[in-house]
This record gives sequence, C-alpha cells and structure tokens, in this order.
Amino acid sequence: MQDKVIALHLRKPTTPLYRFTCSVPAPLTSLIGREQEVAAVYDLLLRPKARLVTLTGPGGVGKTHLSLQIASDLLNDFTDGVCFIPLATISDPDLVVPTIAQELGAKEIGDQTMLDLLKAYLEDKQLLLLLDNFEQVLVAAPRLSELLAACPHLKILVTSRAVLHIHGEHEFPVTPLALPDLKHSSKSEDLAQYAAVVLFLERARAVKPDFQVNAANVQAIAQICVHLDGLPLAIELAAARIKLLPPRTLLGRLEHRFSVLTSGAQDVPARQQTLHNTIEWSYKLLDAQEQRFFRRLSVFVGGCTLQAIEAIYAALGDGDGEGQVLDKVESLIDKSLLQQTQQGEDELRLGMLETIREYGLERLVISGEADATRQAHAMYYLALAEEADAQLSSPQQAVWLERLEREHDNLRAVITWSLETAEDAAQRQVALLRLGVALVEFWHVHGYYSEGRNVLESALAGSEGVAAPLRAKALSAAAMLVTLQGDAERAMILVEESLALSRALGDTPGIALAFYLLGHAAWLQGDLARAGALLEESSELYKAMDDRDSVAFTLYNLANLARYQGGYAKARVLLEESLALFRERANKRGMALALLLDAELRFVAHRDPSLIRPLLAESQALFKEIGDKDGLALHSYVSGQVALSQGDTSTARSLLEESLALYRDLGDRQRMAQVLVGLAKVEAYQGNLATAHVLYEESLSVAGAGYKLDVASGLEGLANVVAAQGEVAWAARLWGAAETLRDTMGATFPPLERSDYEQATATALTVLGAEAFTAAWAEGRTMTPEQALAARGPVTIPTPVPAGQPSTMKAVPSSPATYPGGLTAREVEVLRLVAQGLTDAQVAEKLVITRRTVNWYLTSIYSKIQVSSRSAATRYAFEHHLV
Repeated sequence: MQDKVIALHLRKPTTPLYRFTCSVPAPLTSLIGREQEVAAVYDLLLRPKARLVTLTGPGGVGKTHLSLQIASDLLNDFTDGVCFIPLATISDPDLVVPTIAQELGAKEIGDQTMLDLLKAYLEDKQLLLLLDNFEQVLVAAPRLSELLAACPHLKILVTSRAVLHIHGEHEFPVTPLALPDLKHSSKSEDLAQYAAVVLFLERARAVKPDFQVNAANVQAIAQICVHLDGLPLAIELAAARIKLLPPRTLLGRLEHRFSVLTSGAQDVPARQQTLHNTIEWSYKLLDAQEQRFFRRLSVFVGGCTLQAIEAIYAALGDGDGEGQVLDKVESLIDKSLLQQTQQGEDELRLGMLETIREYGLERLVISGEADATRQAHAMYYLALAEEADAQLSSPQQAVWLERLEREHDNLRAVITWSLETAEDAAQRQVALLRLGVALVEFWHVHGYYSEGRNVLESALAGSEGVAAPLRAKALSAAAMLVTLQGDAERAMILVEESLALSRALGDTPGIALAFYLLGHAAWLQGDLARAGALLEESSELYKAMDDRDSVAFTLYNLANLARYQGGYAKARVLLEESLALFRERANKRGMALALLLDAELRFVAHRDPSLIRPLLAESQALFKEIGDKDGLALHSYVSGQVALSQGDTSTARSLLEESLALYRDLGDRQRMAQVLVGLAKVEAYQGNLATAHVLYEESLSVAGAGYKLDVASGLEGLANVVAAQGEVAWAARLWGAAETLRDTMGATFPPLERSDYEQATATALTVLGAEAFTAAWAEGRTMTPEQALAARGPVTIPTPVPAGQPSTMKAVPSSPATYPGGLTAREVEVLRLVAQGLTDAQVAEKLVITRRTVNWYLTSIYSKIQVSSRSAATRYAFEHHLV
C-alpha cells in the first residue's frame, strides 16, 4: 500500500567482476514511500527487451533519489556494475558522449570519434548506465539509441523532466508522494502513515530532534504536505523551517510558498536549493512560444478541458488554433509541466500541480499578460455556466451538474476576478451578476447555499445602474438561496424588489418566479393560506407560458403544502400530476423530490414500509446521480422518521444524524430544527428524557421565531418530555401555545404522531385534574412560544367572582423568566452546553455560531457570575439548577 510506508535501506551488493572508475553514490537520507516504484523499475530493467527506461516527472519529485536506490539494488545484477553519470552541469548536447566516456574512464585513441570509441569500449560489457538530468540535452538522445544498438548487453536508466522520444524507450512517470484525503482522514495515527507526512516528520527531526507529532499539529502537517502537492523537495524545504516555525504558523506562511521554501542544502545544485529555482529550471528549457503557453495555462484552477484551452487560445489570438494547442499540450505533458488528470470517454482533462501553477501565475503577471488572460478565462466560464443553466431542466441535468462541479474552482476564480477593483469594474459586475444567475440552480442542488448567497449579495450591492432585467433575475436568484437558508424576511425584501422590476418590464416569467418565491417565504413565516395563494398564482402563470418544469415544481410544492394543511387527498392528486410532468420532462431532481413525498404520503396512509421502500430507493438513486446534497439530506430525514415509526432507533438515529450533518453544512436552519426534533423523538423513545429535553430546546433555539411550524413541533415534543418528567402544568401550557400556532397557520397535527400526542395529553389530564389541566392549557394558548418556554410552575385556577368585580386570577407571565446572575437566555444555553462537557467548537456547532462568538459569550458569563474557569462555571450551573 502506498499510504503505509517505511524507509528504504540500501541492499548490500556483491562485487562486480569488472570495475569502472565511476560508481553509484550512496544517498545521505532514506528514501520514503517509493517501495512500489523501486520494485516496478527494478523488474522492468531485468526484462530482456527493456533496455532504456526513463524516469520522468516534475522538478523536485525525487527522480534522482529514486534512481540511485534502484541502481544500488541492481549492482549485483550487472556483471560489470552500475555507473552513475550526472549531467546537470552539461548544457551542450555534444558533450554528453564525452562526459559518459570520461566517467567510464575510456581514453581517446587515434582518430576515432568519441561515440565509436564508447561503442567499442562497451560492446561486450553487461553494464547499467544511470544518466541523471537529461532534460536540457534532449538533442543527444539519438546517441543513446546508437549506443544501445552497438552494445547488446548495455542498459540505460535516465532521469529527465522530459520524455526522450526515441525507439525502445520505456517511460516511467514518477508521481508525487501519497497524500491523505483531508476530507475523510482525521485521526493522527492515520495521517502519520502517509508517505508525504512521514517524509516531513523525518526531515523535521533532522533539524529539530525533539520535534513530535501529536493531535494538535498533525492536521497542520498533513495540510502542509497537501498544499505542497506531495513534492518531496518542497516538503523537505518546508520541514527545514520547523526549527523556527511551528506547523500551523508554517502553513499560514505557505500562502506565498516561494518566499518560504528557500533554505535548501548547500551541497546540492543551485536549481534544487529553492523551490522557485527548481521550477524555473524547467521553464527556461521551454522555447518562447511554449513559455507563453505555459504562463497562460496557469490561469486555470483545478484543471481544465482541452476545449477550454483552445477557446482561450483563440480568444487571445494566439497561433492557428487547434493544431498548435495540441502540439503545445503534448509538449508540456512530455516536459512534466502539465498532467493528464482525467481521461473520460469523451473528455481529456488537464491540470498542473498547484506549486507549478503558482510559478506560472508569477510569470504571467511579470509578462503583462495577466489581465487579458484572466478576462478570456472569465468569459469562457461565464458562457459555459449560461450554457449549463439552459440544460439543468433537461434529461442531461446530471451531466451538466457534474461538469459544473468539475469546473467549480475555475468558476470561483472568475468570481474572484469579478470582485477585484479595476478600471472595468462595471463590466465585471455585470459578468458576476450573469454568472450568479446562471449558477443558482447548481449552488442549490449541490448545496453551496452560503457561497451563492454571498456572491449574489456582493454582486447586487451597488448594482442599481445595471439593466433592470438582469438585476431582477439576480434579486430572485439571491432570494431563492436566502429562502433555502430560512431567512424569510431578507427573502421578502429581495423578491419584492424583483417583482416590482418584473412588473415594470412586463416580464411574465419573472413575475411567476417572484410569486413562487414569495409563497415559500410566506410558508416559512407560517402563513400557509397566503403561501398557497401565491403558489397557485405562480402555477397559473407558468401554465399560460407552457413552462412545464416550473408547473411541475409549483404542483409539487402545493401538494406538500396541502399535506401540512391536512388535505391528504388533495395532496395525492397534485403530486400525481407533478410526478407525471417530471417524468415527461425527465427532470431527475423533480422526480426524486416527488417520489420522496409520494413515499411520505403512502406511509401516512398505510404505515407499511414495504410499500414505500421502492419509492425511497428510486428517489435516493436519483439524488445521488445528480449530487443533490439537499435532496440526500431530506431523504435521510424521511427514512429516519420511517425507521423510528418501526421502532428501529439505531437506524433512525444514524439517518437523522447524517441528515443533520448535511443541513449544518448547507446552513439550512429550518431543516436543522426539523431534524433535531426527529433526534429528540429517538431519545424520548429510548427513555433518555434529559437528552430529548436538550435536543428539543436546541431545535427551538435554531427555529427561533421564524419557522412557526417547526416551533409548534418543538413545543409539542418538549411538552411530551416534560410531562413524563413530572412537570405536567408546564406541558399543558406548551401544548396550548403549540395549538395556537397551528391554528393561526392552518396547519393540522401530523397523523403519525396523533396517537402519542393523545396518549400524553390524556395522561397529563388524569395527573393534573381536568380543571387545572384546562386552565394551564388555556394559559398556554395566550402565550408566545418564548413565554410558554419560561412558564414553569403550578397552574393558576380561576375562581368565580361576582359580576362587576375585578378578577383575582394571577396574570400569565408576559416576559421570559429571569436567570441567576443576570444571565440572558442565550448565555444560559451556552453555559448548559459547557457544563455538559462540550468544547468551544462543539458548542459553536450545536448553536450554529462561530467559536469567536462562543468565546465572547463565555467572557460575558464569567464576568456576570464572577468565575474564571470552565470548572467553576460548570459548578455554578449545577448549583443553580441550570443543568
């Protein structure tokens, strides 16, 4: 396995029968992570027909070190030995043969040419020549062919940044060291097994013997290695800085890697003493046209297609187009400056190591070509995004979404370019608005809500002078992403301006979209009747335009809305029509959503999981095909609910936790609140009432005042828990407050939960007594959710009073409860989590805030309750019954 490495040590060779004056120098450091390469090349050179092997790769990848290890291992396999011949100092191809002869100890005789002399000298020798650094003398490569033809027992191992292109050559690309996947590898012991990390640690300990890897620094070390592309030279140069800079500090400085990686050993060539020099050596071996081509390719981030290169080449007026591009691409691949990163059936994908790309960008700026090249790059990807947008409702939806995902880094580079201050800032702003409108569905489906929202909000700032049609579209696009994050108030502001512009323009599609988005915002705010009216108005407009995809989505949303309003028969009819349209249009996202809702409706009607499993499976497959992060999160939530209803709490918890993690990444607070209620139900089902209580409170905190339907669900669930904990009067108030919310929204109680609800309320009625229970429930109906949450304590039973006299019943609390030490409700939330042993990072994650905000809250808490440590704060929380 490449990811599990040990240091290679030289094998002790036997003495060859014939000894030349040259030899193989012993490396001063161990070779890390190259076991497979050593074995492969060793076996290759022992094959009879493999007589010329070229180790190729970019500068700093470790070709020389690898070749020395291979040569040392082969010493006992060649009767006349192995001879190492360094060519780094040779720039004249005519000096290659004389240099080889000199190293072998061959003497000139008479008028023989040096090549003929060398042929005669090696004719009967079984010898391996190791020619190091051949890239600058490639013209001499045919001489190697002549030598091999004349000397049947001779074999040659070459290191070169470029392929030799001669008959009989076996190219062996040397790739960077194995790197961890930072998205999936997190354990210290796992990260420390990767070759790049092992190399860093060994070289760091060479300059700082007491350097230790631990949980605090291993992530930074792994990030350093990834940032440096796994290039051994770059990693060694970085490790040398550990004497002065701790890993995390070093990582921060690598933003400008060339100014940091400059302290190479003095006993190596100057081109290897700094990372910059190493890449510059390769750059200077290119001709002028190749250098310009290389510079311009550095504008691509994360790779690109051949088509993209050709488009930019043509836009910049370079050469005759396709033919020259192909030649230059092939040349840069041969010279290890460009990599073929992906070869699909129809698409060639190319890319540079980030270290090489950074050098190219430096040269691009110096050349004065950066502005024109970046603009051409931006215009190409803007055109690509707009082409993709037109296809995202077609049967090719998955293909185009995946293409946009592959080009995500390039699209982000265009966004960065658009936001830079420049003389053509107005043109860039227009480009950014167009790009944001084109990418909104991609951001939505693949879950980049915050990224898309930030881009569109930035583009809209100061865009009043932009053409009204474009601004209206951008406002609606931003409103869509804002709505997905649950910010109904901001969504209303954006979409109402878009609606006004669309009406002034007579833009029916824009008006229809505005109504659709206003309907979603009203839904979030709990106004289900208005939401339905707006969605129906949107649907009618779309039908008039024969926009069948949009009609299908409005019907789907109306079906979902009808479900919450208790109209299950109506929901079935609307959903069937929606699903039929989605299938007709081959709209995979729409089909997946409709199938998932169909599963929910069928389960409510029959409670038989066998009836819905095929629907869930088909829906999940479609979500996965298009990479729909939001859809997969919703699927996990629904599947978790089904598992819980069947008593499978383990599966339910796993699915709901998966859903919650995805929604946290998306920043979708409304869905987070919903899933937290689901997790609370799992805990309550298992009798973990204290944990369920915490989860319900967290759900209500996330939901806030904005998501009324989720607030109602949270209040009802919390009421069930506190009733089971003996606080029956409080439970009745919570149920009453929830009932008022549902009444004002016109939202019915979910059928699947009605049985548990009725059992819990009946038990509470028995425990508390009809009169007290009714009074507490009535109190709750007059309370806001915040008041109900604070209304713990005994119930106040009204007493009859003579007519005309004032009532003596105590007033229902109209403000939240006070907490000890003057703490606010939010500070109590933070203190409770700290007292439960959560770290600052975990508290931040739980409350969906930043660690900086957590620190700010803790500072305030410590000041108010007059403590100076977490342990003292924890003790205070327990002493004051806050936990």
